[in-house]
Amino acid sequence: MKGAADKGAVIAISSHVVRGSVGNRAAVFALEMLGHPVWSLPTVVLPWHPGHGPSTRMVFGAEEFDRAIDDLLRAPWRGEVRAVLSGYLANAAQAASIARLVEGLRGENPGLFYACDPVIGDLGGLYVAEDTAIAIRDRLVPLASLATPNRYELAWMAGSALDSNAAIMEAALALGPPRMLVTSAVPMMAGGTGNLYLSGKTALLAENRLVENAPNGLGDLLAALFLARLLEGMEEERALQLATASVFEILARTAKTGGDELALETHAASLSTPMAMVQMRKLFHPAQKKRS
Repeated sequence: MKGAADKGAVIAISSHVVRGSVGNRAAVFALEMLGHPVWSLPTVVLPWHPGHGPSTRMVFGAEEFDRAIDDLLRAPWRGEVRAVLSGYLANAAQAASIARLVEGLRGENPGLFYACDPVIGDLGGLYVAEDTAIAIRDRLVPLASLATPNRYELAWMAGSALDSNAAIMEAALALGPPRMLVTSAVPMMAGGTGNLYLSGKTALLAENRLVENAPNGLGDLLAALFLARLLEGMEEERALQLATASVFEILARTAKTGGDELALETHAASLSTPMAMVQMRKLFHPAQKKRS
């Protein structure tokens, strides 16, 4: 078992809420529970998730945020950093700053893993400014070792409706990252929902039961857990199974008690040793058709 120092640190860059389990509140907790030191940089600070109602939005100025990136790039401990994870951004300028961070760290460590969670929208459309969504698509996604959009975010970035898993995989390949994990994929089991994972060798669908009226933060949590498992050197299929099981287990237990936020602290064991069943399916990889 690797120690925390051997696993390397993760720079997690996303929103911070005072109350709740979304953005970095979810990602940092999950990464640390799985043994990864985390450097946490907020993009915006909110009293709570906007879905709970209006609240004060505190955003760093572009120059201030950029200076913090400069600090990280010259930090004497930057050699500890093995990965960067980005999520919700407050504006387009932050995308340029994060790109500079990833490129700068890769200049010293070409193996740096960058996970981009393009938090831009859902079934109802974009919930960030369009220039922010464009900056994430054009500046950050091309740098990603792994991108983790939901199906609607991928559809927006690809510019087409994605009504089948075949269409999702084609869009994922066209967008470019070597690994992509797409949430809210088309389920194959009745009453389910799926996470579709595509890499150069693998096309997998992990399914579990759909829980209605789920609290926010599922995507933030899944991205962090899947990243943590990959950084451990875990085989992709097992990493996907465990990450999906953890998210579903915490969601189901939170829903059972009627919570309006994911109860991560109450069910922390579900992050490391989930027991929930996940239906794993191997899909036909589009690249196989092109090679034949």
